[in-house]
Amino acid sequence: MKVAKKYKIAIVANTTWNIYNFRMNILEILSKNNFDIFVIAPVDKYIFYKESFPEVTHIQLKNLDRDSTNPLKDFLLLRELISLYKKIKPDLILHYTVKSNIYGGFAAGYLKIPSIAVVTGLGYAFIHNGFIKKVTKILYRYSSRFHDKVVFENIDDKTLFVEEKLIDNKKGISVKGCGVDTHFYTPSKTKTNKNKFVFTFIGRLLYDKGVVEFVEAAKIIKSKFDNVEFWMIGEIDHSNPATVKEDDLVLWVKSRTVIYHGFKDNVKKYIAQSDCVVLPSYREAIARSITEAMSMEKVVIATETAGCREAIEHGKNGLLVPVREINSLAGAMEEIINMPEETRLKMGKEGRIKAINQFDERLIAHDIFKIIMDTLKETPEN
Repeated sequence: MKVAKKYKIAIVANTTWNIYNFRMNILEILSKNNFDIFVIAPVDKYIFYKESFPEVTHIQLKNLDRDSTNPLKDFLLLRELISLYKKIKPDLILHYTVKSNIYGGFAAGYLKIPSIAVVTGLGYAFIHNGFIKKVTKILYRYSSRFHDKVVFENIDDKTLFVEEKLIDNKKGISVKGCGVDTHFYTPSKTKTNKNKFVFTFIGRLLYDKGVVEFVEAAKIIKSKFDNVEFWMIGEIDHSNPATVKEDDLVLWVKSRTVIYHGFKDNVKKYIAQSDCVVLPSYREAIARSITEAMSMEKVVIATETAGCREAIEHGKNGLLVPVREINSLAGAMEEIINMPEETRLKMGKEGRIKAINQFDERLIAHDIFKIIMDTLKETPEN
């Protein structure tokens, strides 16, 4: 049933890629409920998402440089957001990603517009100690005062923000990631190369994703087993300080430690050909690569860290290893290889059950929609 009143909502993100890959479920539920939707994001090739939602108004965000530390650029972003919000006059603004959350919060507060921030992961600034981390925490602490709610994509990030006094505990809400399409990512019986045991890493090629640990563990396993391959899928993110050096990637490929498949918009067929998906990340929201693998009944190895331990129950649907521990990671890989096939398949089935019951994108969309409606109802003029 549609919402009786036609609300106007603005959704802000740092890329259109972010909208296409992670927020289509939100656009769908808002559209079905009669919202007038404005998406504010820098335009990139993923603007074709509009073909699925012609009713959405997309406004190009010109001054958002997600990796810049130039205060002048950030001031221009703040000014641009204030100008856009004045023009649109939304009933509520839904912010995604760091700079949108911070400067969008200031802009919404200045104009007294109800606002929700969604923290989609803590990223480089929180993983590495230093000046950027200190400044980011200060900015989050002040901007969060202007958000009605602050939503986190895992429980650990919410706990950290509360402990660090970056938000008021009453404002914080956690959901289970951005969701996975369990109707699309379904189990496949089409593994063609049954003579090879395939471990696959899927994600941006960042050192913080545990790429080096994956490669070094691969070397250990390949020295013990002949029938094992290690696949890597993802792109080098040149704008991220933790991006993998191209020389490193060339060396790994040249030495045949890994098979690099490049960046893929659709990873389904690669997951289908994998026996185990591996993510040795230092910190996540709730990684889509993990939930996609779970949804396809693949056993997963991940690190005992935020966003991974919420998805993986050790010994039930996958294995958890300590962060940055290469030998532990290699040990988990060896355990999976030596595991009876029926045990591995059972773990995969447990993963799909959990993906359906906790991480399905329709469930997440419903959770976010409820937060939106609760916020609107709490606003005096509504």
